[in-house]
Amino acid sequence: MEHESKKNMNGMEMEKERKEINGSRKGVELTLRVLALVLTMAAATVLGVAKQTKVVSFKLIPTLPALDITTTAKATYLSAFVYHISVNVIACGYTVISLAILMINKGRRSKGLLMAVLLGDLLMVALLFSGTGAAGAIGLMGLQGNKHVMWKKVCGVFGKFCHRAAPSLPLTLLAAAVFMLLVVLDAIKLP
Repeated sequence: MEHESKKNMNGMEMEKERKEINGSRKGVELTLRVLALVLTMAAATVLGVAKQTKVVSFKLIPTLPALDITTTAKATYLSAFVYHISVNVIACGYTVISLAILMINKGRRSKGLLMAVLLGDLLMVALLFSGTGAAGAIGLMGLQGNKHVMWKKVCGVFGKFCHRAAPSLPLTLLAAAVFMLLVVLDAIKLP
């Protein structure tokens, strides 16, 4: 009789410990998802609002005086930046949906739902890395130019725009790392 009560006590203690571990995992997952939401929203906003208008002198013919042309640099003029913003908005929207699923189910996840969230997180990692690569390539082109195709450095003229847009890349990389951690957490919960 005493042996059975000790066994039940150990079983209850193990169950209590398991619930505490699951609760802390849910807290970590919730925190990571909120962090991913903030990072992707910030990255999309930072790049989306970056804009600079400047008067640029342009010489058509060396013997004539330079023409002053007002030009504007903004993210919507480059498809790689539009893709980067779109990817961050998609990831932000997905994070809101996954947070809603997390809140509604409160730990009663089926394997199918867990697998769907895992695949969604994997897709967000891939999208965020591809968006960062595209925007990073164009950003580097703007910063350094390309002598082979005679593209001049744009950041020399639109430095304010470049400095305002640049923080979007590390924010997106951090968001991708957060989604990678979420993939690991989802994979641990799957078996």
